[in-house]
Amino acid sequence: MIDLKALLKNLLFISEGEGYVEFKENFDKERDGKNISAISNIALLKGKEFGYIVYGIEDKTKKVIGTKFNPNNEFFGNQNIKMWYSQKITPKLDLEYLEIEYEGKNIVIIKIPSASDKPIEFDSKAYIRIGESTTTLSKYPELERKIWNNEKNKNFEKQLASNNLKVDEILKLLDYDKYFQLSKQELPTETSKFLEKMNQDNLVKLNNDGTYNITVLGAILFARNIENFSIIKRKTIRVITYDGTTKVKRKNDIEGKYGYAIGFEGLIDYIISQVGNNEEITKALRKNTKIYPEIALREFIANAIIHQDFSVTGTGSLIEIYSNRIEITNPGVPLIDTERFIDHPPRSRNEDLASLMRRFGFCEESGSGVDRALINIELYQLPAPKFETFDDFTKITLYTPRPLKDMTKDDKIRACYQHCVLMYIKMEEKMTNKSLRERLNIPETNYPAASKIISDTLKAGKIKEGERSKEYIPWWA
Repeated sequence: MIDLKALLKNLLFISEGEGYVEFKENFDKERDGKNISAISNIALLKGKEFGYIVYGIEDKTKKVIGTKFNPNNEFFGNQNIKMWYSQKITPKLDLEYLEIEYEGKNIVIIKIPSASDKPIEFDSKAYIRIGESTTTLSKYPELERKIWNNEKNKNFEKQLASNNLKVDEILKLLDYDKYFQLSKQELPTETSKFLEKMNQDNLVKLNNDGTYNITVLGAILFARNIENFSIIKRKTIRVITYDGTTKVKRKNDIEGKYGYAIGFEGLIDYIISQVGNNEEITKALRKNTKIYPEIALREFIANAIIHQDFSVTGTGSLIEIYSNRIEITNPGVPLIDTERFIDHPPRSRNEDLASLMRRFGFCEESGSGVDRALINIELYQLPAPKFETFDDFTKITLYTPRPLKDMTKDDKIRACYQHCVLMYIKMEEKMTNKSLRERLNIPETNYPAASKIISDTLKAGKIKEGERSKEYIPWWA
């Protein structure tokens, strides 16, 4: 139970300039409705669970003078003040009306919970306390953004990238035409209908005053220029092409400016233009085939974009192209073990982003994309890709063709494990010496080389023997 006298004594020591405590002599429904909104919002920004309006105290002197305000007897039409505020304040707040006698005078306290996942509005407008004044929150967009971006609301995609915009401002910032093209919807004839559709996918949000907010999801996917949005301007995709196998000499260094959905196809085309052809002739390929299968590039780059940790500040996805490999790096560590990338259903921090990227056809559903990428890498007879995690980033490395004699022991074990997984989950078969020889292009006469790789992979704990002799399955099967 609240010790009301102790609470009041504590509140009397707090300056009104803090914003989350307001002292009044008597009640005014309109003025104090705005104050409830303002105090709830500033309480969140101040890290306070509650704010307060205290009636019966002079605001300057803190002198106890008492109040005639009685929440139970205050009516407007046939509505009590408590019911009236419950309809006027959105989202709804569980306001507490506390009454005490202090120094022989009647004191009333309204205890106001702090805002949670969005600004608190009174009569369709949000307010904020600045010093000792109450004003509309829309005048302070940075504070409004902080409320949307607070620790209680950790879904980065739903946070605000820009707010209180008119329809024509939204259409200048976002490529709405590309959105309708990718979502396979007919372009509306009325401009106002554009944003109704985008609102359904949480790309924009309609405010009660008819203005719109752009969410991070909307900006990160459809920004005409990501740098127009300070919250994501460091999340562009950078591509560096090196001359050779080291970072010593750069040939090209570009950084995308478009939202991911707008720029994805151009990004893939650019990367393909930077790599050479596969000059080796295999049973699956013709001459002049690009070194890396496009399916693999699309899947791994899309996954880097989707699964990045946006809380890692100051950096976005990075693609580095060397003469013998491509390294795809994204901020954050994965939510599943790298060894289970192939068979495990995808888990993402950014579910809305992942859902739309898959819906727009940039990557596959249900984890099948990584499987398909690896199947094509085997078809191209490329070395097995490497999946690595570090303190705050994840890296995937794709390699150019390399003969078996130039592969390290780790390269061979990795290829054996990945091949075993694909056989098990995609072909519903078991890996054998024969299937591994076909994967690594080992002649039949050199079956001992495949046996040695299988033996090393068994010792590494990556695979185990199946029920039948000379057949192998993943360690987790």
